[in-house]
Amino acid sequence: MTFVATNLKPRIGVAIESDVETLVGGKHAREIRELLERRGAIVFPRITMTDEEQVQFAATLGDVIDLGEKNIFKVTLDPKESEQAYNLLGTFIWHVDGFSDDVPSLASMISARRLSPIGGQTEFANTYAAYEDLPEAKKQAYQRMRVVHRMAATQRPVYPNPTPEQEEAWASYPAKIHPLVWTHRSGRKSLLLGSSADEVVGMDLEEGRALIQELMTWSTQPDFVYRHEWTIGDLVIWDNTGVMHRVEPYPTDSGRMMHRTTLVGEEAIA
Repeated sequence: MTFVATNLKPRIGVAIESDVETLVGGKHAREIRELLERRGAIVFPRITMTDEEQVQFAATLGDVIDLGEKNIFKVTLDPKESEQAYNLLGTFIWHVDGFSDDVPSLASMISARRLSPIGGQTEFANTYAAYEDLPEAKKQAYQRMRVVHRMAATQRPVYPNPTPEQEEAWASYPAKIHPLVWTHRSGRKSLLLGSSADEVVGMDLEEGRALIQELMTWSTQPDFVYRHEWTIGDLVIWDNTGVMHRVEPYPTDSGRMMHRTTLVGEEAIA
């Protein structure tokens, strides 16, 4: 049995060389959970798990959300393979999952099953590190701010001329107001941003959106970002509570297929 962890970048990412039996057995589950919070994203190169093994491994780290078929959600732009293909174009933009939830999912893991010949790389941005590197005065100012998150904000860049039906569908998701700075139960703090962040409470709309864009640019600078170039069989897990992610655009007819398993949230946004 093997378990060797190597940092990928100074501020984000770690690669773990191991084997399926070791991971599914849960021997290093506590260490993996600690690395997940500390490093933001964990890569298991060419581990090549079956769906069943992926779900079993996920269950060693937390409770698995009942999604898709046997807890596997197919991430693909092929509408024949997924009813959610229409909504997944929004994943080309930096985001966090479950922005409309009081308790967002803890983490997600995806495994590469089919790749696109063009694009499809996934990027992860550490919003713990982004907060920690801010000047002290800005930290203090941002801790008092609250941000309105909306589904429409995630879709406007993808569909700039929406149909009435699309607008109605987006409006069916309630807007949520979250603190700009998430104070975690561990005591650490992270910026809570992403494509859903639409306006800052109490601030002029355009001024607030300019601030959000400024912080998005800050949080996605190279020091805080890990970009994963996929190989079939890779598995990556990321901390959804302190990491934004996005996929680089790829052709809708490429056949790209990723299998995702998601862990139940454990911490309310505060």
